[in-house]
Amino acid sequence: MASEIDALRVWFRLIRLHTRSRLAIASRLRALDLSVPQCDVLSTLTEREGLSQQELAARLYVTKGNISGLIDRLVANGLVERRSLAGDRRSHAVHLTPAGRELARRGIEAQMAFVAETFGKIAPERLAQFEQLLIEARELVRAMDGASVPENAEA
Repeated sequence: MASEIDALRVWFRLIRLHTRSRLAIASRLRALDLSVPQCDVLSTLTEREGLSQQELAARLYVTKGNISGLIDRLVANGLVERRSLAGDRRSHAVHLTPAGRELARRGIEAQMAFVAETFGKIAPERLAQFEQLLIEARELVRAMDGASVPENAEA
């Protein structure tokens, strides 16, 4: 029974760490007039432009409805644009504008600074151990419900 209690305590700590980290990142991004989901879209597009809204939704673990609203706001702010896909009038590819590319760069820099100030201070060998534990936990979760996790996702 003690191992169940210990596992539960660790799980709660992981959830709280995620929440605190997300709040800290959100605060830094707010200074750039960006939300975390908006920054997620912009940074994903820096890796691969021309994704459809459906592809973006799958990569970001959100619904097509959520991504549509996000893209609408980013278009209205001049940060991304929708371009028609050849041969498919109903789908659009999403591309960064120059302003979107610059804001994505600044958002990524803010996140990198947070990581350097936190995880970057953990000794490399301990960080490698932590990563292995996270991978192990991820695989246990995937084994429970692998069908709901997109193949290209890292989480």
